[in-house]
Amino acid sequence: MPAVFRHKGFRFFFYSNEGYPREPLHIHARKGEAIAKFWLEPDVSLAESYDLTSSELRELMDAAEKNKEHIKRYWNEYFGE
Repeated sequence: MPAVFRHKGFRFFFYSNEGYPREPLHIHARKGEAIAKFWLEPDVSLAESYDLTSSELRELMDAAEKNKEHIKRYWNEYFGE
C-alpha cells in the first residue's frame, strides 16, 4: 500500500492491486478504524466512508483536492501510466 501523503494523522494511500481492470483514479484515507475513499476524476467526490464525521470528511476531501496533482502523478508513476 503505497502511502502518498499524510494529513493530521490520516494516511492517504492506494492499494498495489486496485482491481482488474484497475479502478479509476482514487485515493484512500485512513486513521485507525476511520476510513474514506475518494474518486479524483472528473472532480473529487466521496466514494465511501466509515467512522468519520461530516467535518472530518470535508477536511479530508479538501486535502485530497489540494493534493490531486501529486496523487495523480504518484499513481501514474506507480502503475506505469
